[in-house]
Amino acid sequence: MDSHLKWAEPVVRVQSLSESGATLLPPRYIKPPDQRPTAINHNDDFNIPIIDLSPTSDAKAIATAVSAACKEWGVFQAVNHGVSPDLLHRARKLWRAFFHLPMKSKEAYANSPKTYEGYGSRVGIEKDAILDWGDYFYLHYFPLCLKNHDKWLALPSSLREMVDEYGKELEKLCVRVMGLMSLGLGLEEGRLQRAFGGHEAGVCMKVNYYPICPQPELALGLSAHTDHGGITVLLPDEKVSGLQVRHKGEWATVRPVADALIVNVGDQVQILSNSTYSSVEHRALVNSKAERLSIAFFYNPKGDVLVGPIQELVGPEVAALYKPMTFNQFRLHVREHGPRGKSQVESLKVFDPRP
Repeated sequence: MDSHLKWAEPVVRVQSLSESGATLLPPRYIKPPDQRPTAINHNDDFNIPIIDLSPTSDAKAIATAVSAACKEWGVFQAVNHGVSPDLLHRARKLWRAFFHLPMKSKEAYANSPKTYEGYGSRVGIEKDAILDWGDYFYLHYFPLCLKNHDKWLALPSSLREMVDEYGKELEKLCVRVMGLMSLGLGLEEGRLQRAFGGHEAGVCMKVNYYPICPQPELALGLSAHTDHGGITVLLPDEKVSGLQVRHKGEWATVRPVADALIVNVGDQVQILSNSTYSSVEHRALVNSKAERLSIAFFYNPKGDVLVGPIQELVGPEVAALYKPMTFNQFRLHVREHGPRGKSQVESLKVFDPRP
């Protein structure tokens, strides 16, 4: 059997470990000292940019603000984004209810590395890897060839209907954000979208569930990484913070604004923009007193489309920093090796402009 179709070792549900009452963290979840939350520079004096996407605002001003955030931070919080607060609240409520189902019920949705669709507890197939303290549920919207209808249809009807509605609304938002990013690069509004494969862009969602952790100072809910796709729209937990982004060498804990959505630049947009925009390195902390849930919506290039610097952004005096690669090729590399900070996208550079 292809090694990419099965896990290299038995999968343990983090929620089961959390509910066992253990007071010590299992060794498989203890991060090396230089990766632990208390061992790295940490600064909560600043928060990521907040951008008003209200359709009544000046479009040029919004594009300028989005562009500045993508260059300086690689992430921003979007308010007045057009997705109803009621839908956001229902999404959190229904997914939290799913993770509170009996373990036997959730195991019916167990996933594999083939597409990651379903209920999972690890990312990457490397054997004996140090693991993150979190479970998740992963779903594909597009392309349809990856969508596992068995997983979708088996979901409780209220959850399935909400997930479908959520996907439609978030996809519309992603198309708009991509247009603003294009304008901020001095390109026509639909240029980035075309580079993604037009209307055949890939769309998927990952619901992250971080149970209570007995020793949060030794663990991470999600290791430091950049999102390897295009852009990510994150719905954070409304009560428990935990998302951290790296900015100028320091980790900052994001302070979510009510009903805001957090937009991350991914590696593919960094490549397409020829590093004008920067994917943001981020990680998730865990908590000894409360569980936490977040919903990540990924908008990615079509899997077989070559992704390289957009031609209009390179020329005689501006070299292309990356060799084109399909998103499928990049994704396979990430799955094999797991999160590695920004090293995965930086390793693809064929030209480094720094002296």
